[in-house]
Amino acid sequence: MNLETYYEYCLSKKAVTEHFPFDEDTLVFKVGGKIFALSSLSQWEKGQPAMNLKCDPERAQELRSEYDGIQPGFHMNKMHWNTIAVNEGVPDSLIKELIDHSYELVFKSLTKKMQLEIQELE
Repeated sequence: MNLETYYEYCLSKKAVTEHFPFDEDTLVFKVGGKIFALSSLSQWEKGQPAMNLKCDPERAQELRSEYDGIQPGFHMNKMHWNTIAVNEGVPDSLIKELIDHSYELVFKSLTKKMQLEIQELE
């Protein structure tokens, strides 16, 4: 996966916005004002691309034991976040599935009102 694919895939989700709330390097994707994915642009440029994605705690443990490229979330709550090293043995199809999973977890944590507003968007 390359940066453009990651960027476009995250933005293709309903009501997603992009931000740089921490610094000029950390690209953050949010739904309903809550983070579901973030990544260091300089790491992509250095050829060490990675992203942090929210994950169900049980599934996070399973993924970490199965893939060397999936580790506890760097600078995040390690129970709920994974850092996925792109092109380190984690298939692109799984990365997309994990982006979807992260988005869904965050979406489900939003208020019912906000969920309905997002679902009504075209």
